Amino acid sequence: MRTFTWLWRAAVFFVLFAFALNNQNEAQVNWFFGAQWRAPMVFIVLAAFALGCSIGVLAMVPSWWRHRRSAMRQALAPGNANAAPDTLAADISPAAPATEAPPHPPRDGL
Repeated sequence: MRTFTWLWRAAVFFVLFAFALNNQNEAQVNWFFGAQWRAPMVFIVLAAFALGCSIGVLAMVPSWWRHRRSAMRQALAPGNANAAPDTLAADISPAAPATEAPPHPPRDGL
C-alpha cells in the first residue's frame, strides 16, 4: 500500500511538472484601469494558487481564535478536571521520573 501511495504521488508530480513545462508561454492578466501583468502561465497559475491558499487560511483565523478562547475558558472554569496548559507546566518537576510513551499504532497508507 505504501508503494502504491508513493507511485501515485510521483505520477501527480510528473503530470504537474509536464503541465508546467508545456505552459511556458507568456500570458497577460488585465487588471483595472488598463494595468497589465505579463508573465509565464506557470507563474500566473502558481500566484493564483498561493493567493487562494492565503485567503483560505486568513478566513479561518477568526474561527481558530474563537475555538481557542472557548477552550481556554472551559479549561479555566471552576471544578473542571482538565487543567489549563499554563498550570500543567508548574506541576511538572524536573526530578519526576519520565514515563514511557505508549507505542504508536502502525501507520497504513502513508
